[in-house]
Amino acid sequence: MAKTPKSNLYEDLKRQILTMELDPDADLDEASLSEKYGLSRTPVRDIFRRLAGEGYIDIRENRGARVIPMNHSTLRNFFLVAPMIYAAIGRLAVQNFKPAQLSDLKQTQERFRAASENMDALAMVLENNRFHEIFGEMSGNVYMQPSLGRLLIDHARIGHTFFRPRNEDMRRRLRLAVEHHDGFIAALGAHDEDAVVDLVFEHWELSRENMEMFIAPQGLKADAFVGGPATQLLEKSS
Repeated sequence: MAKTPKSNLYEDLKRQILTMELDPDADLDEASLSEKYGLSRTPVRDIFRRLAGEGYIDIRENRGARVIPMNHSTLRNFFLVAPMIYAAIGRLAVQNFKPAQLSDLKQTQERFRAASENMDALAMVLENNRFHEIFGEMSGNVYMQPSLGRLLIDHARIGHTFFRPRNEDMRRRLRLAVEHHDGFIAALGAHDEDAVVDLVFEHWELSRENMEMFIAPQGLKADAFVGGPATQLLEKSS
């Protein structure tokens, strides 16, 4: 499909939010975006409404649009529900995936692998995000997919430290994340729900400590939420 100024604006804003090129809570200037993309105000507002519906931005009455913020409440809710949603999506993906989706997942994984070998942090953020988006598409569940989409926005933003390893231990974790993706693909191919859910928790634990590095200055500890009510609920249902 040919790119249009409107689709370019949509994709560029999504990318800039996920890669933190646009900071959380940053104001979006409707006039400058209209000029930059050669659009009138109406299609720019259409894109804002679409992105707001997907959880990327917040439109405030008489105050314009801003990138969705990340505050204490946001992060608390993220750590509370992330493992639960990922595990539910994983089970549904095993039950409902189509061969074309598995092929798409494999291609995304190869791009993620290449980005990790090249230490291309921005590409890793985007390909990792796409990898998990495909899981949502595989689930085929209209209730879970929006929740996963919103979750992935903050996962990408909080997880930036993971894709910028500063020591050998962080580089080892990154290599293990690539292996986990391979494991997800193998478990899906084998239609093994339990293996997918086990990997969900391994994958979550792997990135959790790196996420803590990101949020520690704000005084929030992920440990306060992992192992709490959400994890206990999952353990009871599995």
